[in-house]
Amino acid sequence: MSVFPEDDRPAPQPIHLIGQDLSMLSLAEIDQRVEALKSEIARLMEIRARKDASRSAADAFFRKSG
Repeated sequence: MSVFPEDDRPAPQPIHLIGQDLSMLSLAEIDQRVEALKSEIARLMEIRARKDASRSAADAFFRKSG
């Protein structure tokens, strides 16, 4: 157990903020952000597919019993 409350810890900074000024970034930094965003898109698409399958299953179940 920590002596300090977790609320006092600074929140980690995101790798990229939408709309952020990119003019001072190096090519390597841009590539890093592109890869991070691609990973996040893949994660979002996976979660979306799971939710869609769950919703379709629920819709099918309730149509059968109705």
